[in-house]
Amino acid sequence: MVAVLPRHVACVMDGNGRWAERKGLTRTEGHRVAEGSVIDVIETSHACGVEWLTLYAFSTENWTRPDDEVAFLMRLVQRTLRKHAPSLHLRGIRCRFLGGDDRRIPSSLARDIAEIVELTSGNTRMTLTVAFDHGGRDAIVRAARALVRDGVPEEAVTEEALAAKFQYPDTPDVDLVIRTSGEQRVSNFMLWQVAYAEWMFPPTLWPDFRAAEYRACLEEYRRRKRRYGGLGRFDAMEMI
Repeated sequence: MVAVLPRHVACVMDGNGRWAERKGLTRTEGHRVAEGSVIDVIETSHACGVEWLTLYAFSTENWTRPDDEVAFLMRLVQRTLRKHAPSLHLRGIRCRFLGGDDRRIPSSLARDIAEIVELTSGNTRMTLTVAFDHGGRDAIVRAARALVRDGVPEEAVTEEALAAKFQYPDTPDVDLVIRTSGEQRVSNFMLWQVAYAEWMFPPTLWPDFRAAEYRACLEEYRRRKRRYGGLGRFDAMEMI
């Protein structure tokens, strides 16, 4: 099957710290500059017609980073939300946060998250999901626990039943994952939803990853054939 525009794109925004270190700057400066790439990718997705965009902003493992870096990231997320919430809403973008219930999240940030989710809940032009305090294994465990709480019998445990217990069960599977900086790891990101995703690993560090390179990834996706474990038409012909 020849791919068309991906319906759901997910980005692992990797390389902020290395970008800063190469320039003799602090790691936090790399995170700050990365805001421009975030906005570029959101606006380009919106312009190109991508329906779902997920950005991996903070993982459950990121809590192990130095306290001052974690505190900076919390402030940066809050400032970015307050700065861009009005424009996201005007563009018809629905905002969601995947994860985000750790008690270490500042209460003021938690309120801002709840407010932008509520403000944009009726928007239909695009869904922007920020994976924040997210871990793929944790999400699967939570879904499994929900089945147990509901008393679902063993024979009724299916992929569909488990998927229905995820935080946002209406989220379609990811079609394309882009991980910047050249690192080729999954990093516990949306493990259930990326099962059949196409992956790309551009070497560009996230603060330098802008609209032109993002568009190039979308175009590369269009050239790929997605088989979902089966055979494409020409592969089947070769076996005859």
